Amino acid sequence: MAYADQQMSGNKITALIIVAILHVVVGYALVSGLAYSAIQKVKEVTSAVNIEEEKPPEEPPPPPPPKDDTPPPPIVAPPPPISFNAPAPQVQTVNEAPPIPAPPAPVALPAPPAAPPPPRFTPKAAAPKGNPGNWATSNDYPSRALREEREGTTGFRVTVGTDGKVTDCQITRSSGSPDLDEATCANVRRRARFAPATDGEGNPTTGAYSNSIRWVIPKD
Repeated sequence: MAYADQQMSGNKITALIIVAILHVVVGYALVSGLAYSAIQKVKEVTSAVNIEEEKPPEEPPPPPPPKDDTPPPPIVAPPPPISFNAPAPQVQTVNEAPPIPAPPAPVALPAPPAAPPPPRFTPKAAAPKGNPGNWATSNDYPSRALREEREGTTGFRVTVGTDGKVTDCQITRSSGSPDLDEATCANVRRRARFAPATDGEGNPTTGAYSNSIRWVIPKD
C-alpha cells in the first residue's frame, strides 16, 4: 500500500507539472495570438489613417493699398536762378560802432605852372665901392659917448637903389648906446656907395647890404 501510494503521488506530481506546462504553453499561445492580432489591427488602422504633419497656418496676404482719389499736384515751373552777386546786407549789432564814412575822393589839383626859363645873366647883389671901414672914423665918435668912455658894436642893414646910393638904414644889432647906433646909420648914409644889384637880364635893380661898425675909443 505504501508503495502504491508513493507511486500514485509521483504520478500526480508529474500530471500536475504537465498540466502546468500545458497551461503555460496555452497561455503563451493565447498571448502570442492576441498580440499578433493586435499588431495586425494596428497596422490596418495605421495604413488606413494617413497622418500628415501639421503645417503652420499661412499668413493672409496684405490688404491692397487704398486708392488715392486725389488728383496729382499741378506741375510748377522751377523758380528762376538766384544771383548771388548782390552785396550782402550789413548786420549791425547794438554794441557795434557805426561804420566809418569813406574818405572823400581826392581832388585833382591843377598842374603847376611851367618853370620860367633860366636867366641869361647870373643875378648879383649890391657890392660896396671902396673900404667899408672908412664909412665911420674916430672923428665921428659921439662926444658924449667919448666922455663917458662907452664902446660897442652896431649891426646895420641898408637898402641900395638902382643908382648905388643908400635909400634906407636899419639897426639889426644894438651896441647898447643909442647915440652910437644913430651915428652908425648917419655915417653909412653919407659915405657908403655901391655897385647896384643886377637881375637875370643884367639890368640894375634894388639890393641890400648888411655889416657892422665897432666903436672903440681912440688912444693918444
